[in-house]
Amino acid sequence: MPVFDVLSSKLSGVFDRLRSRGALNEADVIEALREVRLALLDADVALPVVKEFIAKARERAVGVEVLDSVSPGQQVVKIVHDTMIEALGGAGAVPLNLNAVAPVSILMVGLQGSGKTTTSGKIALRLFTKQRKRVLLASLDTQRPAAQLQLAQLAVQAGVASLPIIAGQTPLEIAIRAMETGRREVYDVVILDTAGRLSIDATLMEEVRQIRTLTNPAETLLVVDAMTGQDAVNTAKAFNDAVGVTGIVLTRMDGDSRGGAALSMRAVTGAPIKLTGSGEKLDALEDFHPERVAGRILGMGDVVGLVERASEMVDQEQAEKLARKMAKGNFDLEDFASQLKQITKMGSISSILGMLPGGAKLASAVGDAKMDPKIIGRQVAIIGSMTAKERRTPDLIKASRKKRIAAGSGVTVQDVNRLLKQFDDMSDMMKRMNKLGQKGLMRQGLSALMPQQRPQNRRPF
Repeated sequence: MPVFDVLSSKLSGVFDRLRSRGALNEADVIEALREVRLALLDADVALPVVKEFIAKARERAVGVEVLDSVSPGQQVVKIVHDTMIEALGGAGAVPLNLNAVAPVSILMVGLQGSGKTTTSGKIALRLFTKQRKRVLLASLDTQRPAAQLQLAQLAVQAGVASLPIIAGQTPLEIAIRAMETGRREVYDVVILDTAGRLSIDATLMEEVRQIRTLTNPAETLLVVDAMTGQDAVNTAKAFNDAVGVTGIVLTRMDGDSRGGAALSMRAVTGAPIKLTGSGEKLDALEDFHPERVAGRILGMGDVVGLVERASEMVDQEQAEKLARKMAKGNFDLEDFASQLKQITKMGSISSILGMLPGGAKLASAVGDAKMDPKIIGRQVAIIGSMTAKERRTPDLIKASRKKRIAAGSGVTVQDVNRLLKQFDDMSDMMKRMNKLGQKGLMRQGLSALMPQQRPQNRRPF
């Protein structure tokens, strides 16, 4: 989640210094927590939330069990980690509440531009594909031009129904018609996408209040843009005070911002963050797991999340077939292309690295140029410009063939050379794995798989 990158980087520096120390005294712990406080404030976390966070952490951290422990620095990190989980809402994701008489209504509220309409489509897709629910999408937005048409198009993409558009109806009339249609046509869930405004106003709040009273939703989900920082917190408080919010959806979690909104939401509203969105794709919606997010912020990674994402995105049969070929040393460029395509399904390389312990530092060390998702697409295009024989037997690719492949994929010969070098490195690693076997790997570690001589100052692909 790039939205936490700045905070993660700052906290990582604090904790690295703590871990490197042997014994700690109370002054050391308080100084470290002062740096944590500054990092949280700089990340746009609301001041009352920061004060409560630091007070809880200090109470636990200056106790005898920390100062007298074998690894006091690590103990302080654990205390900050546990306190952060509490601030984010406690352990475990909070699912959408569908425990009501069908059709269950979900009311989507928020400011214009927060991603409300797209999020409505994402939730519809998730309920339809993962829970096999019959979903009806209904746009109550008569303010924004083409808003109702946009939701209808998203419904088509998600494979769910949308309420037919009748010009001239008020939002309340649309809400009544949506619920009547839901009952008559036996829908499980009706998602009501309300209109937003550029800022909070009395007219917006009154409209939402009336719709909420009329439809009695099981969920009133506030959609907020994580990149708006403190403004997102103010929006959440205003909506919660006016209409009562049962859950929060944070959008644009893939954006580059300070991340303070997420850490403030639970304390400010009392409502849990239930879902997070990143990107425009309809399947880019995830459950919010406080313990996993805290782990990623503090550089501990989210291996469970990575495994879950892989199991959803990667073709299991294809992966097993590839693993068997690699085990026999029969890895060719077609397999390499297949592997690259599997990686792209899981998201950007930087997001994958961020889910590994210490991966955020690795991503930073590698640099933005190598994290560009377009790189993998270019590599796949190069392999696609080769003949089937060339993909199966890369040794055939000499100068004239390289020129043809480069021209066919719109790259330079140097780009083709770099791809072939990358493939050779991977092939060598596979051979070393086979030669070492499982016991050898356990004995020598991953370093045994690395190339013996790595070229210096190698340009990113």
